[in-house]
Amino acid sequence: MDDTRCRDFFSHPAGTLQRRYEALRAVFIDHRPQRQVAEQFGYTYDSLRQLVHEFRSRCRRDAPPPFFSPSPAGDPTARPNPSPPPNP
Repeated sequence: MDDTRCRDFFSHPAGTLQRRYEALRAVFIDHRPQRQVAEQFGYTYDSLRQLVHEFRSRCRRDAPPPFFSPSPAGDPTARPNPSPPPNP
């Protein structure tokens, strides 16, 4: 089975937030060199270093940045939350 398109979804993300997520994941989880990650995901080396710095700072404050849209309006694939039951 050819999974090239599936792999490309992760290795060449189109959306800004997904691209940031995948780049930071490559640095922190895969332990890849920042220069290599910057080149793969279309960042300058200095831009990626700044993203890494900001991510570390936010994690230390227990406030990592969101990588996905917090509202269904920002994500056309999100399913609406079911309505809560009425109060008796």
